[in-house]
Amino acid sequence: MATHLQGSLFDQTDELRLGSLAGVRRTRLARGAWIDVLPGWLSGADALFEQLASEVPWRAERRTMYDHVVDVPRLLAFYGADDALPHPVLVEARDALSAHYAEELGEPFTTAGLCYYRDGRDSVAWHGDRIGRGAREDTMVAILSVGAPRDLLLRPMRGGGRTVRRPLGHGDLIVMGGSCQRTWEHSVPKTTRATGPRISVQFRPHGVH
Repeated sequence: MATHLQGSLFDQTDELRLGSLAGVRRTRLARGAWIDVLPGWLSGADALFEQLASEVPWRAERRTMYDHVVDVPRLLAFYGADDALPHPVLVEARDALSAHYAEELGEPFTTAGLCYYRDGRDSVAWHGDRIGRGAREDTMVAILSVGAPRDLLLRPMRGGGRTVRRPLGHGDLIVMGGSCQRTWEHSVPKTTRATGPRISVQFRPHGVH
C-alpha cells in the first residue's frame, strides 16, 4: 500500500519533533468561524508519512451517490478515543493540541481520522463535520498533514463569498474553529497537476464527526 514520497527540501530529517504552538496564526472568517495555521509544526513529517502509509490498516470504502455505488476517492482509517494511535508522535500532537486549546475548546481532542490521498485523483467533496455536535455547537477540528502538499479549500455555506485556499503538507497544521463546521464547508479538490501522496490526520473532540 505504501507510495513513495518525494520529500520536502525543507524537511530533510527523520527526527520526529513537534514545534511550539505559540507561532500559530489565526485568520477570522465570516459568521464566527476561524482557522489557525502553523506551517511545518511537525519536523520529520515525511518520515512519518512513509510509516503511516505502509503500516496503517487502510480501508477503501464505497458509498451510494445518485443511485450508483461508487468508490470513495481516498483511503481511510479511524481511531476512537480508546484506540492506540499508529505512532507515538500523534499521541503527542493530540495532547499538545488539547492543552493549547483547553480554555477555548473546554474539552480534549479524543479521536483521530486519517485520510490517504494517493495522487491528484483522490479528493474529498465540499462538506462540514456536522454529524453529531458539530451541527449545533461551535467546536474544533485540527488537521495535521504529512506528505506532499494538497490544497484545502474553505467557502461559506450560504450567501456566497470568497474561497479560502491553504496548501497543506510536510507537517503543516490547520485548526478549524468557532462556527466553521456549521457555517463554512471545506474540500480537497482533485488536481491534474503532478502531485505526490498526502495523509491528513484529523483530531476531533468526542461526538464531532
